[in-house]
Amino acid sequence: MAKLFTYKEVSEHKTGDDLWLIIHGKVYDCTKFVDEHPGGDEILIELGGQDATGPFDDIGHSEDAIKLLEPLYIGDIDTTSEKVVVESTESSAATTGGEGNGVMIIALIVVFLAIAFYYFNQ
Repeated sequence: MAKLFTYKEVSEHKTGDDLWLIIHGKVYDCTKFVDEHPGGDEILIELGGQDATGPFDDIGHSEDAIKLLEPLYIGDIDTTSEKVVVESTESSAATTGGEGNGVMIIALIVVFLAIAFYYFNQ
């Protein structure tokens, strides 16, 4: 029978040197995989100690990527345990790439309106 971990136990492993993730109810020790992760270590550290099922599925990992989880498996999550909110202990400059788009859109609108104003007043 697989070892059961509480959400609290998993939440205590959230740094690049000690990193556990929950994916589809299974607990994985990803510590040794952090440096090898093709998407970079930032996302793993950001999700460390938490249920990463949603982000894992959203990326659409390949079957090969899913097989990479097998040797990292250490047990299952006790779904009856109390869930814990995990705050990252490592400062991260990780971004999703969408930051600052609002300013860019406003700037483009201003430029468009300035050009339109110029041509309509000729």
